[in-house]
Amino acid sequence: MKITKVEVFAARLHLIEPFIISYVRLDDMPTIITRIELDNGIVGWGEAVPDQNVTGETWESTYEVIQKELAPLLIGEGPFNIDAIHRKFNAQIAGVPSAKAALDIALYDAMGKITNQPLYRLIGGQAHDVLYIPQVISIKTPEAMAADAARYVAQGFHHIKIKVGTDAPTDIKRIRAVREAIGEEAFLRVDANQGWDRIEAIQVIQATADCQVEWYEQPVKDHDYKSMREIRATVPHRIMIDEGIHSVQNLIDVIEMRSADMVNIKLMKSGGIYPALAIANLAEAAGMPCQVGSMVESAIATMAGAHLSMSRSIIQTNEMVGPTMFTRDLASVDIKGECLYLSERPGLGIDVDEAYLTEITHHHCLIQ
Repeated sequence: MKITKVEVFAARLHLIEPFIISYVRLDDMPTIITRIELDNGIVGWGEAVPDQNVTGETWESTYEVIQKELAPLLIGEGPFNIDAIHRKFNAQIAGVPSAKAALDIALYDAMGKITNQPLYRLIGGQAHDVLYIPQVISIKTPEAMAADAARYVAQGFHHIKIKVGTDAPTDIKRIRAVREAIGEEAFLRVDANQGWDRIEAIQVIQATADCQVEWYEQPVKDHDYKSMREIRATVPHRIMIDEGIHSVQNLIDVIEMRSADMVNIKLMKSGGIYPALAIANLAEAAGMPCQVGSMVESAIATMAGAHLSMSRSIIQTNEMVGPTMFTRDLASVDIKGECLYLSERPGLGIDVDEAYLTEITHHHCLIQ
C-alpha cells in the first residue's frame, strides 16, 4: 500500500460566537484540512489549526508548507512508516508543527481504516471509561462570564474553564465571580494564555486561593520556565504548562527545572499524534498528569485528540471542545452533555462532509 494523492483545503469554519483569549480574538476559525489517498482507495483525513502566537505559523503559510514541502514527501510512501515519515518531515523543514500534524493525523486515520480498528486501539487501547469535556468561556466582563458559567451548570455541566490574562485586578474579579456563580460542586480551571507576568500571576493565584481552582494554566510567557518555577514554588496550587511545551526536549527542561505540575499536550504544537505520544510517555515517567488541549479544531483533529486521550492513563483530562463551538462542523461527533464518546468504527471514526468542506474552502490543491 502506497500513498498516491494528497489534497489540501484552506477553509474557514463559522463560530457560534467570537473566541477571545488574552492575545487574540477570532470571529471565525481558519483551518487546513488534508486528505490522503492510497493506491487501494483508502482515504485518511487530517487537520492543521495553526496559531501564529503559539506554533509560529499562519493559515496561509501552513497551506503553502504542506503543499510545497511536506505533502510531496508522502507520495509513494507507506502509511505505516510513521517514524521514517516524521524524520523526512523534520529533515525537510524545522518547526511548522501544525502542518506536520495535519499529515500525521491523516496517516493514523488511514492506518485505522487499513486495520479496521478505531485509532485508540492502535496507540494504547482503552485507558478511560469515558471522556469528559469542559465548557470553555472566552474573556468577557466578570458579570458576563459568571452568567455563562451559571447557565452551563444549570444545564448539567460540571467542568468549567475560563480564559483570563488581561489585567490582574479584573482577572481576580472574573475568577471570583465565576466560582460564586457555579457553587462549590462544579470544577473550575483558569487559563491565562501567557497573559500575566510573574508578579501578577502570584497576585491572582493568591487572591483566588479560596476559589477551588483545579489548576492555573500557562500564567506567563511560553518558555519563561524560571518564572513558572518561582510561581510554582510560591503558591500551593497546581500549575499547568501549555504554550511552553512543544516537544520532548521542552519537557526535559521543564522537568529538570521543576517548572510545572501538569502538561497540556496539543497535536498542533507537537506535530501530530506520533510526537505527542512521546511527550505523554516522558510526562508519565516524571509523574506529571497530562491534558490533551485543542486549538478549537473541527471534528477531524478533535477526534484525533480524543483517541489520543483515550489511549493513555496519564492523560487525565481533555479539551476536545471544537465541535461545540461551531455553527456547523465537518463531521458528526458523539457528544452528549459533557461526555464525548468514541465509536468502534475504524480510524478517526467520522464521515467528513466533503460537500460542506468544498463550500467553506478558499484554496485547494492536489499533490500526486
